[in-house]
This record gives sequence, structure tokens and C-alpha cells, in this order.
Amino acid sequence: MPVLSRRRLSLRVWWPVFLWMAVIFIFSSDLFSASHTSSVIEPVVYALFPGIHQETVETVHEGTRKAGHVIEYLLLGLLLFRALRADSDLKWRYRWAVWTLLLVTGYAASDEFHQSFVASRTSSAFDVLIDAAGGLLAVIVMRIAALKSQWRR
Repeated sequence: MPVLSRRRLSLRVWWPVFLWMAVIFIFSSDLFSASHTSSVIEPVVYALFPGIHQETVETVHEGTRKAGHVIEYLLLGLLLFRALRADSDLKWRYRWAVWTLLLVTGYAASDEFHQSFVASRTSSAFDVLIDAAGGLLAVIVMRIAALKSQWRR
């Protein structure tokens, strides 16, 4: 196993990852439960689409929450990938992609476990899959960025 360099272990590259994980942890609290986000999202939907059916508003609310999962973990994946390649001049390595996906999925599972202890939240394996999809999108974005960088040369 290769020795990790000081640069890879540097707080400078890892503090954004840990900060974003803390933000995700806060998003998993009661403050961001469906009952609380509905008081923000639903009035906006009604204002934009007067006369919309309640069932449609609830679907938009749920979709917005699931999109939030993807975005949260897309950002976490980008930050993790960035930290994992910190000591390299290379733009892409498959092992960075694999580690990114493993860490994102692991954190998503731990986050759902955390939610199982919050009375107003539910824990869902489906949400772990949605979160992992966000991590996968991050890996795809980094791969495309690496390919574009190669093409420019």
C-alpha cells in the first residue's frame, strides 16, 4: 500500500470535505424534515402555478427533496475527488473514482442511519441509492473534465 503524502493528509485539502459533511448532517436534522421544507417549497409552487392540484404540489415537493439529495452528494463527491488527487498532477485515476464512490456511499448510509434516530425523519435505502447517484455524477463530471483537459493539449 502506498504511503500517503503529507499533502494528501493536509487539512487544507480535507477541511472542505469535513465542512460539507457537517452541512449534510445538519440537513438530516428535524430542521430540514419534510414537514419543515413543505412550508417553504409548497408556497413557492402555489405562487408560480396558481390552481395547481395538491397532489402535484406534493410530488414537486418530494422531487425537490430528492434533487437536493443528488446535489448534496454530487458536491461531496467533487470535494472528495479533489482531496484524493491532491498530491498528483494527474487529473484522473480510476482508484480515485472508486474511493470517491465508496466514501460517498458510506457517508450516505451513515447519514440514513443518523436519520433513523430523528423522530421527524425516516431512514431509507432508496435515499442511499439517490445519494450514491450524486457521487457517481461527481465522478462522471471529473472524468469529463479530465478528458477535456487532455483534448486541449
